[in-house]
Amino acid sequence: MRSQSAQNSAGIQTLLDAEREAQKIVQQDRTKRVKDARNEAQKEIEDYKKEKEDEYQKFEKEHSSGNEKAEEDAKKDTDVKVKEIEELGNKSGSTVVDQLIAAVTNAKPEPPK
Repeated sequence: MRSQSAQNSAGIQTLLDAEREAQKIVQQDRTKRVKDARNEAQKEIEDYKKEKEDEYQKFEKEHSSGNEKAEEDAKKDTDVKVKEIEELGNKSGSTVVDQLIAAVTNAKPEPPK
């Protein structure tokens, strides 16, 4: 009877050892799957980030050209206005200067009433 009891005890111990080994294998597999999933998720995040960065660069390029066009148009308009002012100054500038000098030199102060 003792030998059967020892056999049963040895068999139970073998089963317990096998169960522990199986748990280790399962845990290792879980850890590996979690790492793989994490790495795959990180890659997907990086791919998505690159995609959005490319979209942003394309959007910025398309819309910044409109700003450049607006700046160019504004510069042309400004240049035209400056030229008009210069021509007007050249045409009647001496008259204005003469009037200013006359106003300063021929001052007729009046006391306040």
